[in-house]
Amino acid sequence: MPTEFLVLGGAIVVALIVIALLFKAIWRVAEPNEALIISGLGAHTKNELADSLGFKIITGKGTAVIPGFQSARRLRLDSRATNLQVSCVTQQGIPVQVRGVVIYKVGDDFTSIANAARRFLDQQDSMNGAIHELFTGHLRSITGNLTVEDLILNRERLTSETRSSAADEMSKLGLVVDSLQIQEIDDETGYIVNLGKPHAARIAAAARIAEAQRDQEATEAEQVAAARKAAAIRESQIQQAGYQAEVDQAAAKARQAGPLSEATARQEVVVQETRAAELEAQLSEQRLQSQVRKPADAKAYETVTLSQAERDARIAQAEAEARETELRAAAQASQVKQSAAADAEAVRLRGEAAAAATKATGVAEADAARARGLAEAEAAKAKGLAEAEAIRARSEALAENQEAVIAQQLAENWPQIVEAGAKAFGNVDHMVVLNGAQGIEEMLAKALTLGGTGLGLARTLLSGGTPAGLNGADPTKNTVDTAS
Repeated sequence: MPTEFLVLGGAIVVALIVIALLFKAIWRVAEPNEALIISGLGAHTKNELADSLGFKIITGKGTAVIPGFQSARRLRLDSRATNLQVSCVTQQGIPVQVRGVVIYKVGDDFTSIANAARRFLDQQDSMNGAIHELFTGHLRSITGNLTVEDLILNRERLTSETRSSAADEMSKLGLVVDSLQIQEIDDETGYIVNLGKPHAARIAAAARIAEAQRDQEATEAEQVAAARKAAAIRESQIQQAGYQAEVDQAAAKARQAGPLSEATARQEVVVQETRAAELEAQLSEQRLQSQVRKPADAKAYETVTLSQAERDARIAQAEAEARETELRAAAQASQVKQSAAADAEAVRLRGEAAAAATKATGVAEADAARARGLAEAEAAKAKGLAEAEAIRARSEALAENQEAVIAQQLAENWPQIVEAGAKAFGNVDHMVVLNGAQGIEEMLAKALTLGGTGLGLARTLLSGGTPAGLNGADPTKNTVDTAS
């Protein structure tokens, strides 16, 4: 029994192996991307089209193939791609080269599979060449009816017309087009390049214009920013100048406080000096009355001499004081002028902001100068009044004793009188004297009496003035040629 079971088990195993090998040998399965084309004994399906073709088409499932009686071959259903590079001539006669790609496959329906199987089953690698030739012809035909502008601007039209014209041939071949793309269109004449140049130039011009506009806007924005910055700086400088003007005004007031105090003190001094001068004038007048009027008859010569001496001393003193006052006023005026010029220059440099400080400085200096001028004028007025009183007293004394005074004046000024008479001969180029010293004396006497010289000198002395000849003026410019 055990031996029989072993033999039976071994036979069953062998039978199963044989069955498996037979099943593998006769069973074929179609992959998703392929179709089985079975031909031979009993190769038919319920499809009427397949029955009429004489072979069986299996897709997506398996079937048994009897070796020796049937043959099973595979037709690929996946997509294929072929590149197109076609030389064409457009409607304008311009040669162009069209490059593209066609993606196609065997149709999924039994008719397409049957048509593809009958034409490419054993030559599936030659499908790309057939498709290339097919689309090359259609592209040349369609491109000949289009212009270069149509090819560039409306490629969809070229693609759709090519697919439409090749649809019948593709259907007969059992193929369908998944995609047709025109990649590039080139021309050897440069027509396409020249066609784009106007547009490129227009775009470039627009770009330059836009760039110029943006640059202009940027420049305007920069100018506005610079103007705002300058305005801010100006406002800051104005405020700083205002603060500086206030500081300068306070400093000017402080600087002028000393000169104003000095001018006030000087004015008080001048007032006191004026009062002293008035008292001195009164004292001089009383002294003159006591020393000149009372003993005028007995002491005329002494009185006149003393009066003249005192007058000369006072005149010299008055002239010295007047000169000193004049020099002091000139120095002060020059100092004030220089100070005013310096202040004006500083004010001009500071500009309008320092106008208030300059005005305050000018007003202060003007007040100081006016105070000094008033004080000096009061002093000069007092001295003038004193001199006038002295001269009036002298005139009264001269009126009481004219002869003595005239004799005294002639004696004191005789050298000047002789000198004035001698000047008559100053312009004489040639003079001949015949009678010696006597002739010279007579000629000199005539010169002194000529034109009323002596009388004019006396009148001048009586009036209290200085003879013209004594001041250095030439009494005559005549040329004399005398012979006695």
